Amino acid sequence: MRASSMDTHMGNIAIDTEVIAQYAGAVAMECFGIVGMAGVNVKDGLVKLLKMDSMTRGIKVALKGHKLTLDFHVIIAYGVGILAVSDNLISNVKYKVEEFTGIEIEKINIFVEGVRVID
Repeated sequence: MRASSMDTHMGNIAIDTEVIAQYAGAVAMECFGIVGMAGVNVKDGLVKLLKMDSMTRGIKVALKGHKLTLDFHVIIAYGVGILAVSDNLISNVKYKVEEFTGIEIEKINIFVEGVRVID
């Protein structure tokens, strides 16, 4: 367990990076144009759409000091602008995760692993 820890006047608060990944994934799924998180099999080079219960495997949370770096491996909807979707994802995740955790986000990296047609 790698956790962010902060001292307050009432005691110590520790937030596990898995909790941050779950929340960031939920926020990302609310964004227009995001179909889901991608799981990448490094050995075979295969990319698959992750189910909601395992979407944290498509998100990497790194903590340096008191700043977060988030890596998203996403699958986006066919026909939407990648730049527009990325900008929306970055602004929503940055605002909501910083508000939720109280930890500053230093960087958000987005890796578009695939495109899917939505019915």
